Amino acid sequence: MQVLDLVALKRDIDEHGLKQGDVGTIVHCYSSGEAFEVEFVTVDGQTIAVVTLTNADIRPLKPNEILHVRELAMTR
Repeated sequence: MQVLDLVALKRDIDEHGLKQGDVGTIVHCYSSGEAFEVEFVTVDGQTIAVVTLTNADIRPLKPNEILHVRELAMTR
């Protein structure tokens, strides 16, 4: 995975209101290749979270997948 790749979250991250399957963009790859900064945004471009994640937390999107939307429960 590399910078600007879209990835799917493999687990919920409750502290940011993120759910398994949410799609984010890799904005930084650490040199070890084992950790990534991933940005999650709303459809209008508002950043919800930028989170440091590992290969265990995210996966690349597959060409035959369809994106799905959900309303974000704003707790802030």
